[in-house]
Amino acid sequence: MYFTALLARTDDGWEASDTELDDVESLDELAELAREAAREDDTVLVCVEQEGAWFAIVRVDGEEDPRVFVSDAARARRSAYGEILLTDELLGREPEAADALDQLVDLDGTEDGAADDEDDESGADAVPNGPLGDVGLLADFGVDADTVLKLTPDDALGDIADALGCMELLEAIR
Repeated sequence: MYFTALLARTDDGWEASDTELDDVESLDELAELAREAAREDDTVLVCVEQEGAWFAIVRVDGEEDPRVFVSDAARARRSAYGEILLTDELLGREPEAADALDQLVDLDGTEDGAADDEDDESGADAVPNGPLGDVGLLADFGVDADTVLKLTPDDALGDIADALGCMELLEAIR
C-alpha cells in the first residue's frame, strides 16, 4: 500500500494535499506536478511511502532540479515508483545512450543489444541496499542528515511532518 502527499511551503506555513502519481512517468513530471502545487517558487515536498518498506522525499524549489532521498533504494526499485525516483543521475550511472551505433553494436562487440554474461555478473545495473540520495534536503527546516538517516519507514513521514510543524495537516489527508 502506498501513500503519497504534497507538502507545500507558503508564507502562512505548510499546506498538505494527497496526490495520485499514476500518470507520472518520470522525475521531471513529478517535479512539474509539485511546481503546480506551489505558490510562486515556494518549496514543495513530495512524500512517498510504501507501508513498512521504504519512503522517499522529493524536494522541489522553484525551477531548480529536484532533490531526492530514498530510504531503501533496493526496495524502491522493486516498487511501482522506483522507476520515477531512481534516476541514472541519482544512481551515479551514465544515462542510456540513444545513439544508433550503440543500439547496433555494444562496446563489447555483441550485436542488437544481446546480453553479455560479464555485464550480468558485474552488477552494472545493481541498486544499492539502503539509503540513497540527498540526506541534507531538509536541513534548512531543522531536520539534519543524521536524523533523516535514522528515520524508519513506519513513521518517517509523520516524524518529518512533526518536525516541520504540519503533522495535523499530513494526518488529515492520510
